[in-house]
Amino acid sequence: MKMTKQTFITAFALFSLFFGAGNLILPSFLGYNAGSSWFFVLLGFTISAVIIPILAIYGHARLQGTMMDFAKKVSPLFALIYCLIIYTISIALPAPRTASVTYEMAIAPYFDISSWMLSSIYFILVLVFALNRSKIMDLIGKYLTPAIILILLLIIGIGVMGDYQTLRVSIFDSTFTSGILEGYQTFDAIGGVVVGGVIVISLRFKNRSIEENKTIITNAGIIAGLGLLVIYGGLIFLGSLQSGGMEHTDRTALLQFLSTETLGAIGANVLGVLVSLACFTTAVGIITGTADFIKGLFNNSESAYKVTAILGAILGVLMGQLDVHSIIVVAIPALMFIYPVTIVLILLNAIPQKYASRIVFKIVVVVTIFFSAPDFWAAIGFKDAMKPVLEFLPLGTVNLSWLLPAVVTFILVNVITLSRKRDTNTFIS
Repeated sequence: MKMTKQTFITAFALFSLFFGAGNLILPSFLGYNAGSSWFFVLLGFTISAVIIPILAIYGHARLQGTMMDFAKKVSPLFALIYCLIIYTISIALPAPRTASVTYEMAIAPYFDISSWMLSSIYFILVLVFALNRSKIMDLIGKYLTPAIILILLLIIGIGVMGDYQTLRVSIFDSTFTSGILEGYQTFDAIGGVVVGGVIVISLRFKNRSIEENKTIITNAGIIAGLGLLVIYGGLIFLGSLQSGGMEHTDRTALLQFLSTETLGAIGANVLGVLVSLACFTTAVGIITGTADFIKGLFNNSESAYKVTAILGAILGVLMGQLDVHSIIVVAIPALMFIYPVTIVLILLNAIPQKYASRIVFKIVVVVTIFFSAPDFWAAIGFKDAMKPVLEFLPLGTVNLSWLLPAVVTFILVNVITLSRKRDTNTFIS
């Protein structure tokens, strides 16, 4: 694996664009609730918050296009609708959540400033970065990410060396699947298809060949994925060590407690800096990715890019007035609707093209949408009506009713299409 300076800068940028509000506040609380079963919850979390997102980056490296290319094998209309939904969700939920987390953990405890004021300043700065997008990757990769990683490693390294009581039993019915579903809340599968496009376009400004860019993005994705795995594993384990001690019922409160316990009185200030950096870089990636997409729809119009970035910043200010818990609650139905399709599209774009023909894309995606519908309806308030359906479907009780049908469909369609192709070739020869 050839490593260059640009590879590491890109890897750091990817890590930072992925590592936002959810990535920071979710793992430790997940480990705390998993207790002695922390390793199994880490495995589940790794699948949805590390492996799937990095496969999305690999898919972008292969395609060297936009997010439209991720879904175009289904149909151009489906690709357009899918992208509009993804960018709407991204700009309306995870981007504002970064401002909410920053306010709750880094600003409100120390400064007498309103949420409106913080969100306004925050998204003005995000807008400045987004409007200077050719410099985004270098600024984030060279300066912001190393600071984030250093602070996290300090908290984890000092924390795991403490003395702790016996870990409690996991509160989850299914620890492994709970890890997978909690990984949904990081939005990283969605982030992968969004920021992957940002990285592809940013590297084009460097005037390298397509093959060089493919290599850089692929290698950078692997490095970023390993970094995410180390940080997630450390935070989940650190959270599990607290499971036998005092009671914690809030994600942000637990993270604040861990930072103070490990870094002392200065820990709260250090955490504030960490939260601000991690959230800010993710918001920049989301706003930039959305603006890039709209720009592409309007024949690469710079005006369309600027207008979208401004509107995204305004929406961030408005939605950022919700607290973190409220945004997470609102996000659940949206994630149950779009995440299964996103995961399937990522996997189909990552595997050899021999097994990912247009017919495979079409049928597997349709089946995924159909079988994920009960989870969506249950999430928006029809839980009782959907309960018999979910209990009947394999893995339905753990919100993965789409998984087995999608896998079986993928296998069957490939067996049929490849057999027909082989028979045709035999007849011709």
